[in-house]
Amino acid sequence: MKTRREFLQVISTTAAASALMPVGATESATSTPSADFTPGEDRSYWIEMLQRVAEPVLINLAENQLKARMPVESPANQTNDRHRVTHLEAFGRTLCGLAPWLELTEKSDAETKASQRLAQLARRSLANATDPAAPDFLNFTTDNQPLVDAAFLSHALLRARTELWEKLDSAVKKRVIECLQKVRRVKPGLGNWLLFSAMVETFLASVGADWQEAPIAFALQKHEEWYEGDGTYGDGPEFQWNYYNSFVIQPMMIDVLEHIRAVSTKWDSMHPVVLTRAIRYAAIQERLIAPDGTYPPIGRSITYRCGAFQLLAQMALRNELPEAVSPAQVRCALTAVIKKTLGGSGTFDDHGWLLIGLRGHQPGLAENYISTGSLYLCTTAFLPLGLPASHEFWAAPAAMWTQEKLWSGMDLPADHAIASMH
Repeated sequence: MKTRREFLQVISTTAAASALMPVGATESATSTPSADFTPGEDRSYWIEMLQRVAEPVLINLAENQLKARMPVESPANQTNDRHRVTHLEAFGRTLCGLAPWLELTEKSDAETKASQRLAQLARRSLANATDPAAPDFLNFTTDNQPLVDAAFLSHALLRARTELWEKLDSAVKKRVIECLQKVRRVKPGLGNWLLFSAMVETFLASVGADWQEAPIAFALQKHEEWYEGDGTYGDGPEFQWNYYNSFVIQPMMIDVLEHIRAVSTKWDSMHPVVLTRAIRYAAIQERLIAPDGTYPPIGRSITYRCGAFQLLAQMALRNELPEAVSPAQVRCALTAVIKKTLGGSGTFDDHGWLLIGLRGHQPGLAENYISTGSLYLCTTAFLPLGLPASHEFWAAPAAMWTQEKLWSGMDLPADHAIASMH
């Protein structure tokens, strides 16, 4: 299988690429993460790591070999067969985080070559994943899990409309629509799953396919009811400590509202409120990152690793970070998190596939719905690669993030909650 050797041939994305730390290296014991790389090296490291995660999934699915070659690790006490659903998990989640970089047009020649190659693999993968005659035809019809990953796939198609949708031929587009419509048979539970149905319907509406309004209306209504205050939603009627505000809830609410408005203006009044809450939640997320890149391992699905910071990454991509939080400090904080969660020994197997864990291989952390494909939601930490290298996020000098500043003794203004927005 072509993996690391192949993509290293096209990864010289900046003049600093030769200075990259090896991907498997661990953090220096004597330097803070924000001082490890120059800005250009940060971007090169992110691209190399994202490719390291994504390549095995896309190369194999493009070759109709994903089911044959991807190992399926799952908890020993698992009661349901994840082999039926794990491959769509890996594909949809990989594209969800990769999409903004694929869509970016302002890139160096070398970076363009690397991203275009991945985009071509992704389009071939979409063709195979939706072709009933293909060995890697993916499951959109059995069990409930396909709704989840049809939503992540839909989110990716919205994030890279040109590269992942417009460049598909008409027959593949038709098959993608048909596969996404099949997940309507799944009735989502009362929690973040409501947004999976809403995301699928939003994508269908955005491309002029048959779509249903009710799942969108219900998801938005219930999450408004579940708003807990200070930028945080409940994952259902009872609050739970977890990262689902970032894994799913706030990123999908934002993009559902923004993409459905081209078809219906019914929910326009919600947009500024949802965005204000998201900015506050991004401030909270930035403050959760410790000086060494660790963060509280709270709640379920912690094996999604750095994907826990999708919302912070999305707000950076959108140029809508909190007023007191600079793009450079978010870059440095996220770099530290990526290094901590993906840079540890035991993160990948000998063939480049992710292993279950938060840092390294920790299979005991997996809930019974976790398997190899689930882990690829980590790609959503990489959303700011959709910003050009000239953007302040990438070009500004390294900056300390909030916990680095405070624990070094720096005096900062006190943190404050936002006003109630029920």
